[in-house]
Amino acid sequence: MPPESLALILFLLPLAWSPGPGNIFFATLGAREGLRASWPASLGYHLATWVVTLALGLGFSHLAGIAQQMAQGMALAGGAYVLWMAWRLWGAGPVAGASQARRAGVMDGAVLLVLNPKAYAIIAAMFAQFLADDRSPERVLWVTTLFTLNNLVAFTVWTWAGAQLLRLWQAQLSAKLLNRGSALMLAGVAVWMMLR
Repeated sequence: MPPESLALILFLLPLAWSPGPGNIFFATLGAREGLRASWPASLGYHLATWVVTLALGLGFSHLAGIAQQMAQGMALAGGAYVLWMAWRLWGAGPVAGASQARRAGVMDGAVLLVLNPKAYAIIAAMFAQFLADDRSPERVLWVTTLFTLNNLVAFTVWTWAGAQLLRLWQAQLSAKLLNRGSALMLAGVAVWMMLR
């Protein structure tokens, strides 16, 4: 493995594995619906990750930095979306009654990525560091793909860990406590996103 790739992996590991809007969403989704049911949202999130990262890396990053208002608007919109997810989770019941609930799909995952300011901050820092000497399309494609795969593994582990809580979600009292605890965590992330 080239030293630059190892350095990129070491750079990305703590960023993708630390709690953030995506990790919390997928851990909650795993706990709520299980690992298998999370795949459509994961597909949407990671396809959007790859497309957005590639576009930014190929030179569109200047669009994201045009105005501070754009970054603030994205943080507010992303925070509002995560807060909405927290609100829905707050009133959710046990898994047994969730058959009428709409499952998270590809679009939910894609929207979460597009409105996730943590992702944009990581992408900007990553490209500033790892494209300094080589801005070729091949290099951008490699960094983009490695970034996306690292996120996919991290979020799958977060989803699996959440799925381990699934049995607790099946009892009425446990479901209520876990849903509300998760909702409070999501709401905290949403407030953090909006105040950054």
